[in-house]
Amino acid sequence: MEGLIRGLLDVALGHEHKDEESESQSREERSRSTWAQVVSGEHDGEEEGSSRTHDYDRPQWNREDYMHGNNESLEFEGSRPSRLPQQSVHEAYEQDGNVIRHGYEPSQRNRKVHMDHWQRYKRPPSEQEYSDEVSQGVNIDPSESELSDLSRACNKLWELDLNRLTPGKDYQIDCGEGKKVYQKEDMAQGSLFYWLSEDIFKRPTYARFCSLLDNYNPNEGYKEVITSEEKQEETAFIEEISRTAPIKYLYKYLVKKGVLSNQNYQEFKRMMNDLWFDLYGRGGTSRCSSAFEHVFVGEIKQRGEQEVAGFHNWLQFYLEESKGRVDYQGYIFPRRRGHIPDSETQLLTIQFEWNGVLKSVSSTLVGVSPEFEIALYTLCYFMGGEDNYVQLGQYSMNIKCYHFRDRIGSVFPIAEC
Repeated sequence: MEGLIRGLLDVALGHEHKDEESESQSREERSRSTWAQVVSGEHDGEEEGSSRTHDYDRPQWNREDYMHGNNESLEFEGSRPSRLPQQSVHEAYEQDGNVIRHGYEPSQRNRKVHMDHWQRYKRPPSEQEYSDEVSQGVNIDPSESELSDLSRACNKLWELDLNRLTPGKDYQIDCGEGKKVYQKEDMAQGSLFYWLSEDIFKRPTYARFCSLLDNYNPNEGYKEVITSEEKQEETAFIEEISRTAPIKYLYKYLVKKGVLSNQNYQEFKRMMNDLWFDLYGRGGTSRCSSAFEHVFVGEIKQRGEQEVAGFHNWLQFYLEESKGRVDYQGYIFPRRRGHIPDSETQLLTIQFEWNGVLKSVSSTLVGVSPEFEIALYTLCYFMGGEDNYVQLGQYSMNIKCYHFRDRIGSVFPIAEC
């Protein structure tokens, strides 16, 4: 079947590090990676990866083959089994209705993700169809208390995330065992995601988000060449999420705070597109990175020992784990005792390897919608500082936000307990 992705890379060692947004080390331009080649990582109080040679140029799943082929689904090979028990241990995955479960089997066979319905998102702009605007019954007007308190505004975004998934209903994770940052042992005998409802990939904002993940060369320092189709995907994604409650609330908030002066909603959408997708220099090379690529897709730093930068999105994690490119190695012990994560937890601090490059510490919000994360991080970028201590539902966290000139260098959550 076209689109088969093969091969797991060897394990690499690494250690904790601090975030860096740019360092000079020029590199010659290389061709864009396919989605299957995406590799990632990040900075903050996060790790330095470790050295290992990787063959990124060997045959991989070809994006064009998928786009123009007759595939009804894409099979990802090499995903690790979950540690959770399952009735049939001889199947790599079982389909219960529209739920995909991967099996507890040493041979690590394929997990399927059906993506044929994404084809309609590749159509020309005149043929694009978008969701209806959010219901008028949803209160998207910031209150005075929210306008005076960033934490309350962020929590309002949490409440407005009508597209957020429910643990146990839409997906199930298995956190495995905990570890210290410096520990190198793999404390998770299986994958992080046990199952995920296939219907998730039919939701417009989720599907359009996923269509963006193959648009980047994962290696930091190599110039990106954005095609007209990819620009169309970016514009369509912003248009789609702009119809949701979190983004509409963000717009009203920024207008009332004077961040947006005399801007209509169309101008706001163009600003959002520029903020997240405009290319800038990182690693000594111009036009080689963007806020979206770094935060959600991830990048591989090539300075000395390889290390992962970014990669704070749960959907990217799920898809890369499905392909066998992510090796989940356990959660990082919380700062306070008694806060051990479980299958219901939606703020995780974890350790994993991506294509054999270790990410000692990575934090992510699990099950949240793409529109929520974009709104949350944009709000903190404009209204906050480097440290933004907020409460989202039951979760206390610091939204760490690094400015890179007039751009988002990186932004991600850090659990405060």
